[in-house]
Amino acid sequence: MPAPLRRYAAPAAALLLALTACSGGDEQRPVARPAPSSTAPSSSATTPTTTPTAPPTGGTAEEPVVLPPEVQLLDWRPVPGSVDDTVTRSGDWTLTVNEAGTRAELEGPDSSSGYGSSDERISDAFIDGQYAVVVFQDKQETRPNRAEVTNLANGRGFTVDGSSEIPTTTGGSWALGQGRLLHATVDKGSYCLASVDLATRRSTRGWCAPARHGFNSARITPAGDSLLTFDDSQPACRTVVSVSGSDVQSFPGVPECQGWDGLLVDGGAAWSVIPKENQIETAHFYARSADGYFDLGLGTSGSLTWCADAAYFVRDPQRDGDPAALMRWSPDDGLAVTYRSPGGQAFLSEPRCGGDTMTVTALAERGDEQVSATLR
Repeated sequence: MPAPLRRYAAPAAALLLALTACSGGDEQRPVARPAPSSTAPSSSATTPTTTPTAPPTGGTAEEPVVLPPEVQLLDWRPVPGSVDDTVTRSGDWTLTVNEAGTRAELEGPDSSSGYGSSDERISDAFIDGQYAVVVFQDKQETRPNRAEVTNLANGRGFTVDGSSEIPTTTGGSWALGQGRLLHATVDKGSYCLASVDLATRRSTRGWCAPARHGFNSARITPAGDSLLTFDDSQPACRTVVSVSGSDVQSFPGVPECQGWDGLLVDGGAAWSVIPKENQIETAHFYARSADGYFDLGLGTSGSLTWCADAAYFVRDPQRDGDPAALMRWSPDDGLAVTYRSPGGQAFLSEPRCGGDTMTVTALAERGDEQVSATLR
């Protein structure tokens, strides 16, 4: 059965465990790299340093067009509090998970609340401007996961757990977006995807994985839902799929068994593949739109995130002295660098979307920082 996937701070090694726990070509294309940064930390940058241009016409799946990134640094502002805590901002709201992963604090303009349990840990924490969701997992992994859902408009909440209309299960992937919550469930021995309509609190059971198969990396965008499915071979054969009800469709143009991240955009998709199975932390990102296929370059596996109206992913330093970067891609605006870490060796966590606000945490030799930016 698939192991849990920590959406708010999941290193690539943990994702490999999520694949292998369920389951019983080295050539890389040219990569457009961000130029080294010798300036102050990116949180001080407030305006693009280059003029955006329209993205070029794409190529084919076999020969995608390499997109050189523009530099369009966002107006990043420091997030109050310890950088050891995991904070997700959403307008005037903040959702904070402590370093130990045992307690979450939800703070808004006129209210605050806390969540915690001594025998559970927080596996996922989401906020999107409408709802906040904190997912708890039994430390012994013997009980189904429990999600505490809060409606930000009125402060009312409810619980999704093993006693719900469609029960949760131990571990599994979760996703929040478009007024829905996705989670894993088990039905007659099959591992399935469930969807909760948060306004009505009604649940539906969708696609179920075949025997000896599993899934993780659930994602929701305005264009639809997606998953990473895998089998029990060694290494696992991984397939990025779109999900609609009980049907799944493989993403066009993704090499067989090599997929990792994936999300849908209007008229296309963005995804990553693992060029070298012994280096799963390094992925190569691609995208497809009505204009064709594009090569987005190297990035960090597991970091692909939808926020506001674009796909974001992390790019680790490519050369000595390079910063870590947050990349953005959309069919209309192409590829851009939106954040650069402080100088020196750096690590950038998976970006955290709060509806119209992005938060990132950078651990760097020249100083750690946790910053956020409003996207629209």
